[in-house]
Amino acid sequence: MFKLVECVPNFSEGRDRAVIDEITAEISATADVKLLDVDPGADTNRTVVTFIGTPDACVEAAFKAIKKAGELIDMTKHKGAHGRMGATDVCPFVPVAGVTMEDCAELAKRLGKRVAEELKIPVYLYEEAAQKPERQNLANCRKGEYEGLPEKLKDPEWAPDFGEPVFNAKSGLTTIGAREFLIAYNVNLNTRDAKKAKDIAMTIREAGRAKRDDDGEIVRDDDGKAIKEQGRLTFCKGTGWYIDEYAMAQISMNLTNYKVTPHHIAVEVCREEAQKRGLVVTGTELVGLIPKAAMLMAGKYYLEKQGKCPGQPEKELIRVAAQSLGMSEVAPFNPKEKIIEYQFADDAGSLRAMTLCDFADELSTDSPAPGGGSVAALAGSMCASLAAMVANLTHGKKGYEDKNDEMAEVALAGQPMKDEFLQLIDTDAKAFDNVMAKMRMKKKTPEEKAARNAAVQEATKEATLVPLSVLKKSLDALKLAKVVAEKGNVNSLSDAGVSAMMGYAAAEGAYMNVVINLAGIEDKEFVERTKAEADELLASCKELSDSIRKEVMDRLIANIKV
Repeated sequence: MFKLVECVPNFSEGRDRAVIDEITAEISATADVKLLDVDPGADTNRTVVTFIGTPDACVEAAFKAIKKAGELIDMTKHKGAHGRMGATDVCPFVPVAGVTMEDCAELAKRLGKRVAEELKIPVYLYEEAAQKPERQNLANCRKGEYEGLPEKLKDPEWAPDFGEPVFNAKSGLTTIGAREFLIAYNVNLNTRDAKKAKDIAMTIREAGRAKRDDDGEIVRDDDGKAIKEQGRLTFCKGTGWYIDEYAMAQISMNLTNYKVTPHHIAVEVCREEAQKRGLVVTGTELVGLIPKAAMLMAGKYYLEKQGKCPGQPEKELIRVAAQSLGMSEVAPFNPKEKIIEYQFADDAGSLRAMTLCDFADELSTDSPAPGGGSVAALAGSMCASLAAMVANLTHGKKGYEDKNDEMAEVALAGQPMKDEFLQLIDTDAKAFDNVMAKMRMKKKTPEEKAARNAAVQEATKEATLVPLSVLKKSLDALKLAKVVAEKGNVNSLSDAGVSAMMGYAAAEGAYMNVVINLAGIEDKEFVERTKAEADELLASCKELSDSIRKEVMDRLIANIKV
């Protein structure tokens, strides 16, 4: 699975563009990383940088940027409106795709250890990477700021998680952590009244509002502090304002955990509260980027509200979400620009992005890749696609109401499975190209021969695991085909049968590619283990495919009127 992480380091320099550019250049120069945003603030004397990339690449880019910041920023001379403790004040990792919060916490620990050991900058771990409960809250870690560090570091309770409790006057201390993705989202109202927008914001935000008695007076506790009534949405911060440019009031929200409070639910709650006040939500505005998962969740939500099957292609789910939320009212919503994963995706030159004609032409040339392995993956995608199609043609149809849940499950499973198979078309070709590259290594001296052989062996193992993955997924795809063959719309019975045939073609094609690669591998244990797994998988695929084919053919022939 493709792995993508966001990193958002904050540097204590917001006025000297030359310094900022030198720091961000370290990020841009790192392979497998893309710099998304550089947001300097003169008053805060702070710059927030956002970049994405593979996990290892993000750790490397962050380290290089922290190192450069330590060289260029002198905290003894720093002044600004924003709280800070170091040249690099905070550096959180955010899971985007294919990684968990636990993975990001481990990235934070890796970076923290390296920063402390190599740069001699002490490190606290915060939020999801925190080693102590009191360090989860960044405000606690930052208490006392840079000026308070000499005394703070003397307290054993505030010893660094990495590094010695020694004050680094020039670079201060860096806080590194892991957190969820923050979605900045505005909801547009058909009013210019900012007070009404603020009223709704106080009703929905987690912090809520001050409790009032029947006379409208604020209710206070024994210490005189206002008692708060919690708002409707957790992980939601909000306020209201009037935007002169748009001639409308907006509810402005920061959603700090979209997995608990997704943006579409926040919008629906805003719609409810607006209606209570005689207002209408006319549209919404995304500020910055959004994870693809959040858009897919929204698309499925609105399709289910319509009684439709949510198992649709990614592009359709995103279209439904954007339209349902009115995300283009202020400015056109362009998924390629606003979905964070799409900022890193590059289909240029990929096999899966070709037209059918171009792929077939490329396949027919004397180039050995793409070859049978890529075609096996393509067949697997056809199996999953057909199963999803039959499920969608069954869901909601008269006479199949009791099958809706099962069909939704098949369609929901089939869509990402189809995409994974398509990705494997390119992965297989790249794996073969890697073997060929290793074969071209120098082999004049005994040392070169040994290095070449080791590299070829490792590359061949990797190239074997790709079709093995296709073989594994083929069994999963055939299981979907079986469900729709047995319970799907009878008018699509032949489609279910073809799905099964394509699934077995994928399985046997992948098996052949596993076996041909195993012939060149010297590691007997790897060969025996992989061959045994492939044999078992193929046997299961054949048994399943044969049973589906027989059932489909028997039913099709029985329907012929003679």
